[in-house]
Amino acid sequence: MRAGPARMPDVIPAPMVVRPDPDADFTLTESTVLSVRGGAAAAPTATWLAELLRNGTGFALPLASGDGHPASVITLELGTGEPDLGDEGYTLAVHPGSVVVRAGAAAGLFHGAETLRQLLPGRVESAGSPGPWVVAGGEIVDRPRYPWRGAMLDVARHFFRVADVERFIDEIALYKINVLHLHLSDDQGWRIAIGRWPRLTAVGGSSEVGGGPGGHYTPEEYGRIVAHAASRQVTVVPEIDMPGHVNAALASYPALNRDGTAPPRYTGIDVGFSSLCANMPITYRFVEDVVRELAAMTPGPYIHIGGDEAGSTPPADYRTFIERAGRIVVEHGRFPVVWAEATAVPLPPGAVAEYWDTAVGRDSLDQAVRAGVRVVLAPANRCYLDQKYDSGTPLGLTWAGPTSVESAYEWDPAGYGVPDDRVEGVEAPLFSETLATMGDIEQMAFPRLPGIAEIGWSPWAAHDWSSYRRRLAAQAPRWEAMGLNFHRSPEVPWP
Repeated sequence: MRAGPARMPDVIPAPMVVRPDPDADFTLTESTVLSVRGGAAAAPTATWLAELLRNGTGFALPLASGDGHPASVITLELGTGEPDLGDEGYTLAVHPGSVVVRAGAAAGLFHGAETLRQLLPGRVESAGSPGPWVVAGGEIVDRPRYPWRGAMLDVARHFFRVADVERFIDEIALYKINVLHLHLSDDQGWRIAIGRWPRLTAVGGSSEVGGGPGGHYTPEEYGRIVAHAASRQVTVVPEIDMPGHVNAALASYPALNRDGTAPPRYTGIDVGFSSLCANMPITYRFVEDVVRELAAMTPGPYIHIGGDEAGSTPPADYRTFIERAGRIVVEHGRFPVVWAEATAVPLPPGAVAEYWDTAVGRDSLDQAVRAGVRVVLAPANRCYLDQKYDSGTPLGLTWAGPTSVESAYEWDPAGYGVPDDRVEGVEAPLFSETLATMGDIEQMAFPRLPGIAEIGWSPWAAHDWSSYRRRLAAQAPRWEAMGLNFHRSPEVPWP
């Protein structure tokens, strides 16, 4: 026997308001039409949703515009949302003959369409699956708790091709993650082509952890990632980690080294041994060129300049470097993002700091609060998806973990002592020391990532582990249909 329609309260992240109506279920059929109102800005979401539903159901689902009244219609309506729901909020109303998603901006319309996707049976993710295609009746009114709901993907320790990154974007967007933080450089590899410094990829991009071939993105390939992310309402935040974590750059250009000698490429996982030189003019020519080219390729408002684990950089040099690098980012029209250690240095207005290092306590977080910057919370013992689930997990590290599914869900950003108006949001970093394939990425991100997404989106009043683990279990048929390689944690009552 097939399962019935997903219940409205089963959506992840939990919506702000849910009003189920068991007498108002909608059935998508061969005669259903997808109506689009709102002009060109609504078209990308309509096209994406139509392709998804056509592939899953086999129905024609023609696109229409105007005020016709088909007997069975899904309507996407842009520009008519409730003003207090903001750019990312939406309403969704399901009645026997219609489904209507309304939003004031394109981001909200897309999020509403993703909610509709979750209300359909998970088998809609597989081509030509059998119906029926029933959507539970009722209404949803929804908006996010925080503006920054991020996932970080480390492509420096191990390189991942464009198609893998695009797949990851699709997976995180399902749960209303709206920031992809790309860790593009580290000791083990440099992954983005910089025209004025071609050896960064020719040399620094040709290695990775364990001695593999590495790889890099051309500007065109990086542009594909950025465009795909934009189509899913995800902002790319590129990171060039400095002044530490730079062995790949130092190995590429001897002149960046104080003694003029390039070190060998590095394929291990130790940290804290490399540093740019704060008192050499070539250092800032390098930073200027990298930031300029990266800003030209990245339409989003942020560039991440790292600042963590700079154990080989003397404190005075560290201060000089971070101050100057932050100014360079601003000069190129972007806000700098840093790991929280860098808030020991004065940062430009609009800077964002990420708190991560729970292994040494909250000193860097307290420092960020005193500095008055906006804070993204990514506490490693809750959010680092590269940590093992338990002692028996084959992949992952343990310096901040193990981190169970429940641990990743049972924390509140409001409980970290940051003033409410300076909590920008949350992020789930995924470093790739032990991850070499897309299947590895999925194994470590799922099922923990949806819980962190819910913390960033849903009102705290909706937070409840006992009900969440049941909702999480209900995602399994969808993930199976998607071919997603999730970890079947014993904490979750999988069907």
